[in-house]
Parts: sequence; C-alpha cells; structure tokens
Amino acid sequence: MTSPSTATTDRTDERLTQLEIKLSYTEDLLDTLNQLVATQQDQLNLLLREVSRLRQQGGSENMAAPRDPRDELPPHY
Repeated sequence: MTSPSTATTDRTDERLTQLEIKLSYTEDLLDTLNQLVATQQDQLNLLLREVSRLRQQGGSENMAAPRDPRDELPPHY
C-alpha cells in the first residue's frame, strides 16, 4: 500500500511532467509563429517598396499632358 505522501508526490510529478510537455509545445509554437511574423514582415516591406515605386512611376506619368478620352477609343469607332 502506498503512503499518502507518496501518492501526492506521484501526482505532483505527473502534473509537472504534463506542464513541461505543454511548455515544450508552447515554445515550439512560439518559435514557429515568430518565424511566420518575420516572413510576413519581409513580405510587407517588399510590398510597401513596390507600392512606393509604382506611385513614383504613376506620378511621373500623371505629370504628362492630360489625355483625351477619345484617344482611348478602339480604332474601329
């Protein structure tokens, strides 16, 4: 027969083991999420540079003479 203190110690050990397992999974998840956030930040930075470049290109084209909408009609009209 096990003594009450041994049973309590066994339960405590089991709880600690379960907490360590959960901590391990949590740390792995955190590392994965950190990598994902870093990748997304790189993508955002790339997209922001691209938008800025496109705005600069569009701005220089808009400085040209205004277009006549009739110039946009297909030739068969």
